[in-house]
Formats: sequence, C-alpha cells, structure tokens
Amino acid sequence: MSKKKPFYVKFDTPPEVAEMALAALRTARETAGKKAIRKGANETTKAVERGQAKLVIIAEDVDPPEIVAHLPILCEEKGIPYVYVPSKEELGKAAGINVAASSACIIEPGEAKDVVEDIIKAVRELMAGGGA
Repeated sequence: MSKKKPFYVKFDTPPEVAEMALAALRTARETAGKKAIRKGANETTKAVERGQAKLVIIAEDVDPPEIVAHLPILCEEKGIPYVYVPSKEELGKAAGINVAASSACIIEPGEAKDVVEDIIKAVRELMAGGGA
C-alpha cells in the first residue's frame, strides 16, 4: 500500500504513534467524559480556533481532502500538535461513533494524559525532522 499520501499530509506518522493516538482518544473519551473530545472537521476546527485542543488527529483517507486540508495549517498557527492516522473508520470507532470521522481532537485527556504527552513529544520530533 505505498499509495501517494494526500497533499495535506505534511509528515509520515509512524504506525505505533498513530495507534497510540487512537488509544489516547479512546481513553480520553472513556475517562474524562463526553466533553473530553471533539469529532468531525467542524467540531475539531472550532476547538483548535478556540485554543482548547491538546492534540488533533486527522485521517489520511478523507475524500474530498479539502474537508481537512485546513487543519494542519490552523494547528501550526495555534501551536497545537497534530498527528495522522490511516483510516477515518478507525478514527470514528476510537471517537465512539458508528460512522467514519475525518478528524478528532482531545480537549481533556483524562487518564490518557501521559500518553498524549508522549505523542506530542514524538510529533514535535517528526515535525522538526520534516517527516520520516
């Protein structure tokens, strides 16, 4: 599956970091309550604009890509770390919904606080190095 990545994917996220992000999203949702996460491009965008998001998770298989293309730029402007996951279906499941999610964000990490901090550290290294 060496498919060309969409134009909005600015760096390659290692599979283990993507899995950690999905697990952190699940844990935040389960331990910090319903207001702990936002799902979908609109809710994620609002949380980023308001400076509430601690970590943004963007699916790589969004079609049309313009739905989430603004998120990496917005996150960089606001200084909010973001990470990519391969599948919008997996992202939807981790967010606790029965449909795909183009993006999601963690507002209150709950018991996932340490994992979120590890992901942020890994993402900052990826961004500084320009990808894998």
